[in-house]
Amino acid sequence: MDINLDMEVAVRLLISFGIGTAIGLEREYRSKAAGLRTMIMICLGSTIFTEISINLGVNNPDRLAANIVTGIGFLGGGVIFKDGLTISGITTATTIWISAALGMAVGAGEYFIAIVGSGVVLIVLTVLEKVQGIVERIHQSRTYKIIFQQNAGFDHVLEKSLHELHLGFKKRRDYKDGQSFTLIYEIYGRDKQLEQFNKLLKDDQRVISFGY
Repeated sequence: MDINLDMEVAVRLLISFGIGTAIGLEREYRSKAAGLRTMIMICLGSTIFTEISINLGVNNPDRLAANIVTGIGFLGGGVIFKDGLTISGITTATTIWISAALGMAVGAGEYFIAIVGSGVVLIVLTVLEKVQGIVERIHQSRTYKIIFQQNAGFDHVLEKSLHELHLGFKKRRDYKDGQSFTLIYEIYGRDKQLEQFNKLLKDDQRVISFGY
């Protein structure tokens, strides 16, 4: 038994555990689908698979790396879901993906890439989220599905209100379902004006329901 080799493997596993813990705590704090334990397991698993590939001395170690990426793709796909007219979970899926990449870097002995990379990931998940919030208050785009009672000219009244609120918009489509009509609009502008538009829809007796 090579004691030095065993110590090196132990150090890699501990580094991988630390990286997974750091990213997992951030995800757990925000109550995301993939939290602390998930991120630790992904990071450690990628490190172990990479270590095994190197120790086995296979001719093409990149093949195992490709399989890790493929397997992680299935995990990431499981946290992406449709929420109304929007898609949620993409950031969590990409975090799973890059956690596996960091674990592979540790397993390959690329400590600098792994540590600096994990630092950048934490900056993106924490600091840049605040920047994203500021940008969304200034400008964001929502796709609205508005169901209203049969009433000729409702879309013109709606567009007039959007102009008054200084909101940009594009009419995507409209259709009739029984005694109700449905409008699909892409509406963009400041968060404050969008919330005022929401209030307008809630107060309008012709609107049966709406979502975005």
